[in-house]
Order: sequence, then structure tokens, then C-alpha cells
Amino acid sequence: MNTHSTDTGETAELTFRGKTLSLPVLTGSEGEVALDIANLRKATGAVTRDYGYLNTGSCESAITFLDGEKGILRYRGYPVEELAEKSRFVEVAYLLINGHMPDANERRQWSSLLNQHSMMHEDMRHFFYRYPERAHPMAILSAMVVSLSTFYPELSQHRPDEPEEAINIAATRLMSKLRTIAAFSYKKSIGEPFVYPRHDLKYCANFLNMMFSSPVCPYDIKPEVVQALNVLLILHADHEQNCSTSAVRLVGSARVNLYASVAAGICALWGPLHGGANQMVIDMLEDILASGRSVKDYVESVKASKGKELLYGFGHRVYKTYDPRAKIIKRSCDSVLKVLNVNDPLLDLAFELEEIAMRDDYFVSRNLYPNVDFYSGIIYRAIGIPKEMFTVMFALGRLPGWIAQWKEAREDPRFKLQRPRQIYTGPRIRHLEPEHISSEA
Repeated sequence: MNTHSTDTGETAELTFRGKTLSLPVLTGSEGEVALDIANLRKATGAVTRDYGYLNTGSCESAITFLDGEKGILRYRGYPVEELAEKSRFVEVAYLLINGHMPDANERRQWSSLLNQHSMMHEDMRHFFYRYPERAHPMAILSAMVVSLSTFYPELSQHRPDEPEEAINIAATRLMSKLRTIAAFSYKKSIGEPFVYPRHDLKYCANFLNMMFSSPVCPYDIKPEVVQALNVLLILHADHEQNCSTSAVRLVGSARVNLYASVAAGICALWGPLHGGANQMVIDMLEDILASGRSVKDYVESVKASKGKELLYGFGHRVYKTYDPRAKIIKRSCDSVLKVLNVNDPLLDLAFELEEIAMRDDYFVSRNLYPNVDFYSGIIYRAIGIPKEMFTVMFALGRLPGWIAQWKEAREDPRFKLQRPRQIYTGPRIRHLEPEHISSEA
């Protein structure tokens, strides 16, 4: 399901070294305006320089609409607030990947595929046993995902005529197995036996059971925790052309398989400036607690540092107002903490930090509101998920978005091998001096 931008008939004129180039003006379905510079280099010999791609639209997409100025996030046209309140994660995953909400029959088939593909090939268990005891779960996750292509080669090679059913099987296989791999990675890290998926449990409940059940102590699955996890995964499911999604599209443009593209996305997500931010929130709170400083003193030091110290979990690269996901997740956070009756000094610090920062004009005037990373870290900690697993949870949520983006790019006839240009700033031509030339054979 892919739509194209509209050529408005308008043009923008660029004059460069005596040549004038007309740039077509395009608009998206929500009125976003773009200047088409596809012929710029051919006509002028020049390229644009845009560090961080802040002003560059790398593609057209019908998946997610995001307006950071107004705090709007929609998947396939549906407000994320509505989806978080009325849908489950697996239904939102279907929406992102297939372009429409599933009807009753499609929902049954989708759930059946997720159940059918939840188990891993038994030979893959050996991989877990070979990782070092302290291996980071994200390293394990990315390696295990790319290795899936060797066990399930059906979608390992690019075939333009791949039937829709084969892509859906690969998508549900990856969604289901990533959940199992994530839980197994955690069990490996704490030295406990693996807990296999159960076909009588739904997606999120199944994951929690695999994470926290043991042969001697079954996990008490609380509906409020399951609901909170559904909400968390929905809110992370896609977020337009962010770093990891762009990585998936970039790698996918070489026509590699879905598993390799998603593994690239996992590696990109690992960074503290992207998916690792919620772990940085907990690290920050632990540092405050260990230092013995008051939260007020810490906030003042952040303000005085002129950007050298950061208030992790506040502000966002895209949103210039309150992150719409943060409003939703805060309600889930309150519900989970109430039902679990958690007594954690770190969580007390978090809420004190939120209260102080939200009343401080320094942060409010700079639109540094709590974002989704701030509250997600608190919820995960309350549930019992260790901070090393936070980015894995992010990957679990973002997976359907990555699949949808990979699939959309693959189906777009205009999509080419991505090959950004550069502006070379190194030495001009030079030649080896006699003393640089080796006399050895």
C-alpha cells in the first residue's frame, strides 16, 4: 500500500554559476512540502551538504506521519493514542506491515502464524551456550537474527515476485522468534534454564512468562502488566525515518534479505543516542543516588553545564512539544506501579526529577519535556526487566515498523541502491617519495 506525493505544478528556482534550475515542488498527504532535487547534480555538478539529513527526505512513505511541532504521531492514519487504548500490539504490527487493520479472520490467521513460528530451531540453542557469560543481549540479538537466514532461507534472497504469503510468514516468523530470542538472551545472562513459548498465551503474556517463569516459581501474569507492555510496544512500533529505520532501508536497498536488514537496525538502535536512551535514564538516576546529591542540585548542575551534562529522558530530536507517546505511557506507568506496589528509591527519584524539571522555566522554555524513554525505563524497571534489556525491548517494539519499512521500500519501483554523496576535504593528488617505496618483494 504505497501512495505517491503530488506534484503541485509549482517550481522553485535555483541559480548557480549562471545556470537556473527549476526544482519541482511536491506535497505529501498531510501537506508537507518538498523540493525535488533529483536532477541537481546532473544539471549543475553540485550536491547538497546536509549533516544528519535534517533537511533531506530520503524516501516517500505511507506508514507513519509525525509532526514534531504539534506533537502528532499516526500509524497508517490512525492516532497512536487511539491504537494504544483500543488495540493490541500484534494488531498494530499487522496494520503497519499490511496497511490496514485486520478483520476477525485476518486476526485469527495472523495469531496462528505467530504461534506457529514462536519456537526456534533446536540447533540455534547451541549459539546461546557459546556466548560469554556477560555478553550484552543486543549483541546476541543482532547475531541471532542474522543467523535466522541460514535456518530459514526461503526469504534469504531477493526475488521481486515474492508472494505476499511468503513475506507474511517471514514477518511473523521474525516477530515471534525475536521475542523468544530476547527472552532466551535474558535467561542466558542470569544462568537460568530457557522457558519455551506457550501456545495458550498471547504475545505479550507469552514473552513475560518466558522472561520470568522458572521451574520452581511460575510467573504471576498480571493483566495490568500485560496491558502496559502492549502499550509500550505499540508506542515504539514505528517513528518515521529515524536512525535504525534508515539503517534498515539503507541496507535493504542492496536487496539483502529481511533478516540482515533487521540485524542492521538492531545494531543502530543499540546506540545511547537512539534506543539506548532509556537505559541512560536509569544510569543517570543511579548516579544521582550514588552521589548523595539532591535531585534539585543535579538539575542545577545540568543547567550550569551549558550542555555538557544532559537530563536523559527529557526533550526529543523531533518533538518541539510534549512527546505524545509520553502522555500515554505515563498513565500506564502509574497503573503498573500501583498494581505492583513497587518500593524503589530510584523510581522516587525519577518522579521528583520530573516534578522539578516540569516547573523549571529553563527546561519548559526549551521544550525539554519528559519523553517516552523516561517513562519506559521506569516501567521496565518496575516489571523487573534489567536495564541491559531495555534496548532489546525497544527492538521488540520497533520490529514491525522495520519490517513495514523494508517491505515498502522493496515494493517501490523508484527505490534504488542508496549511495549518498560526499564533499571530499582530503589531500589533493600527491605521489610517493623515494623513501616511501618498499624494496621488498
